[in-house]
Amino acid sequence: MEVRSEGIQVRCDKLQAPGIARTRLRVWFIRVCSSILIWTCLIQLLTVTELWRSNFISGITSRIYHTTERPLLVEDTFSQPPPPYPPPRNYTSNGFLRVSCNGGLNQMRAAICDMVTIARLLNLTLVVPELDKKSFWADPSNFEDIFDVRHFINSLRDEVRIVKRVPKKFNTKNGYSTLKMAPISWSNEKYYLEQILPLFSKHKVVHFNKTDARLANNGLPLDLQKLRCRVNFQALQFTPEIETLGRKLIRIIHEKGPFVALHLRYEMDMLAFSGCTHGCSSEESEELKRMRYAFPWWREKEIVSEERRSQGQCPLTPEETALILQALGFDRDMQIYIAAGEIYGGERRLAQLRAAFPRIIKKEMLVHDELWQFQNHSSQMAALDFMVSIASNTFIPTYDGNMAKLVEGHRRYLGFEKTILLDRKKLVELLDMHQNGTLPFNGFADAVRQVHENRMGKPFRRRVSDKPKEEDYFYANPQECLCEGTKCDDLLGPRNSSEVR
Repeated sequence: MEVRSEGIQVRCDKLQAPGIARTRLRVWFIRVCSSILIWTCLIQLLTVTELWRSNFISGITSRIYHTTERPLLVEDTFSQPPPPYPPPRNYTSNGFLRVSCNGGLNQMRAAICDMVTIARLLNLTLVVPELDKKSFWADPSNFEDIFDVRHFINSLRDEVRIVKRVPKKFNTKNGYSTLKMAPISWSNEKYYLEQILPLFSKHKVVHFNKTDARLANNGLPLDLQKLRCRVNFQALQFTPEIETLGRKLIRIIHEKGPFVALHLRYEMDMLAFSGCTHGCSSEESEELKRMRYAFPWWREKEIVSEERRSQGQCPLTPEETALILQALGFDRDMQIYIAAGEIYGGERRLAQLRAAFPRIIKKEMLVHDELWQFQNHSSQMAALDFMVSIASNTFIPTYDGNMAKLVEGHRRYLGFEKTILLDRKKLVELLDMHQNGTLPFNGFADAVRQVHENRMGKPFRRRVSDKPKEEDYFYANPQECLCEGTKCDDLLGPRNSSEVR
């Protein structure tokens, strides 16, 4: 029985073996197909996520910094899906426009807005702008090191075609020459249509080697003015690295309460350029003069400092700024964020300001360990100050340079956030009277507040002049982008109104 039983068992195993093999093959096949399906879905998910992230995680500069009573939360930026990029505009390009921007971050920012607008006006293809690497700051950053280049190209594609480089077929080997030139400053639509556009029929590539203030403040069609705003407030986003650290910096400051962003432009380059040496030692004055002579593109060499100061053309000193902040009524416990580079004279010159306002803060104090990635890149560091200044409860520039003007305009666009525009000429008179003992502090404070009652960033119309340098800068007050139609008179006042507010 045992032998028979074993025989039956053997026969049963032989009969079952093919069925088991088929079952195992089926299971193996199902597992392979499942794995392929899962990996395919995962790859698709990662691709879609990366596209979404690249479009949105950097945030929209013009909106994400808009914080008043509470800090901006990073998760706020994910509350809605990003809007899709517009479809490309279909047009026949008249040629390629190359541009080399000159100056610091904010001068270049305004220039980029202008160059996009000029390219749109002339139906050109714009090459991604080249940034200044030879100025005082010697920043080696390229466009894509500061701005999100992909967003810049795609967000404007319904207006102008933007490419990263001129196609090789238009190089000199193929018989094409590039015309290098600097457009005339403060030029209008007619100049570009009649004098610049014809150049592209002979030279398919024109290279503007200077871009500062090459487009008029006023007199341009409304659609071009609005395009300047669109580039400035929407298309020019900083890189994700800058945006992420900037938002962190804003959050850290806001968690400790409201703050003033003080653009204390008492830096070596500005003092040397302007010839302002009030409060400096004779050795420091001589050092600044040597620097002024070392830069040939700084045209003025012999400057009388006190004369310039009396005209309100000098940045306020840290000591003067401390008195003005006190006169304006800021509490001793107010956080004061120094939105600037290295202050000339260092901590010695900040001593009086720090004594008056102990809660002075800088980015180097708050995110020191994360700033290494931006070291020796002044424009990237300036981008962080730009973000914090936009998000501040109050912004106060001590000099009306490019950053002061662009931050002012940005804050107007965000709803006329409080920006105190100091009347330096009047302040110098009051400061000297107070410091020589003829005006007690109470009288000084009353006078300072009275002078600035209508200089808090409220709506007003740009002042227009026959001399562009004497009129209001478009980017400081982009009024065409702040209201629509008949509402503008209600908001900005009558058309002959130009009082600074």
